[in-house]
Formats: sequence, structure tokens, C-alpha cells
Amino acid sequence: MLSELAPKNYPIGGIGNSISNIVHTQGWVHCHTPATDASGPVKALMDEVSDYFVTMKLPARVRIALACCLNMCGTVHCSDIAILGIHRTVPKPDNNRVPNLCEIPSTVASCPTGAIRGDMKNKTVSINEEKCMYCGNCYTVCPAMPIADPDNDGISIWVGGKVSNARSAPKFSKLAIPFLPNNPPRWPEVVDAVKKIIEIYAANAKKHERLGEWIERVGWERFFSLSGIPFTDKHIDDFEMATETFRSSTQFKWR
Repeated sequence: MLSELAPKNYPIGGIGNSISNIVHTQGWVHCHTPATDASGPVKALMDEVSDYFVTMKLPARVRIALACCLNMCGTVHCSDIAILGIHRTVPKPDNNRVPNLCEIPSTVASCPTGAIRGDMKNKTVSINEEKCMYCGNCYTVCPAMPIADPDNDGISIWVGGKVSNARSAPKFSKLAIPFLPNNPPRWPEVVDAVKKIIEIYAANAKKHERLGEWIERVGWERFFSLSGIPFTDKHIDDFEMATETFRSSTQFKWR
């Protein structure tokens, strides 16, 4: 099989200590709530890092996933590197269309943060912008509340997740880069950022050490320092249970 595929220029890899096939969602063409494309960024990225796909010279497997919105069909919540499309503006209810297209109770119930209130008198809804998390769930049940915004939609990068329980427990991905712009057709900012993270990991991690395990060993301060990624207020948990997840010590440990 290998001898037959090689002359046809099919890249052969994705197993062992390599980048596996990227899992991705549907993107602009097929999905109804995307903040970015899917196959476009994946193609652009794999063109740049294909050497890590066809060889096994990484410390361990690197699973990359892309989801075009934070409803995360692409399992970005548990991948070594995750590319996640994000909206940054609230949905815009079209009060002329909402009464004809939407069931108000279902639209209100679709919001995970309770940001939508029904206006039964006018048969429409209003949005508390401070509570909105830009997920697009409401648009799923109410097409008269579009959330796509070409000027403000973009991509965030998450790192350190994994499904495997080998050597350490499964981990959730954590935010690394809050926002990168959509610049089709080659998404240069996204490609450069992900490639740099891969190369830093390859140069510094121990053998068999997954990306998240390496980060936890050297510390997040060291990761941000090596990668040159700025640490901002967007990296701080601000949900209601955040006090239980903060590393609240005043002592930062560098290694």
C-alpha cells in the first residue's frame, strides 16, 4: 500500500509521535453559526507543518482540532492544539422577522447564560449584552437573530488538552491566544501562531510528554515566555466558580 501511494503524492503519516489528521467542522459553506472557515485554515496549516505529519520526530502525538464556533463540534475542548472560531458581537434580533420565524419561549430557553428575554407584547426578544457569550445557540432556533460579523469574527488558539489517560489524566484545553483575524485564503496569523507553538514544544518537551504535560511541568509563565504570546485579562477565568480554579498564590515558580 505504501509503495502504491507514494508515487501518487499521498502524504502518509499521522501515527505515533506526529501530528495526527486534523479534526475539523464544517465552516462557512455548510455550518449555520461559523465564525471562521474549517477546511481553509486546516489546509493552510497542514501545508506548513506537513513534515511533522509524515515523520515521527515530535516528543509525542499532537492532536490538532478546529471548530468554527464555540459549540465545538471538533472536540477542541480536549486537543493538544485547538483552533476555535469566535464571535465577538451579540446577535441582532430582526423584530420584523422574529414573530414569523421564531418561537419566543424556545429562543429564550436556548441561551445558556440567560441573556435573552421575551417581549411577548411585541412578539420579539431583547438581549442583555453583558450576559451574552456569543455562542450562537439562539440563531440555531431563531434565524432572525444573525450573529455572524465579518469585521469582528475571528479565531482563538487553545492548548494543552488530551483525551488519553496514559501517564496523566485527560485534560481540558486552555486559552493561549484570545483572538486572531480571519484572513483567507491562507490565514497567515493562525498558521504562524500554531506552527510556532509546535516548534517550541518539539524543541523543549521530553520524550513521550504531551503538550499539556510539558506546559504543566515548566509552568504557564514559561510557556508564555517561550512562545512570545502576551498574557492578557482574557486569560483570567471570570465565571462564577472561578475562585475555585484560580491559582491564587503570589509565588510564581519558574523552571
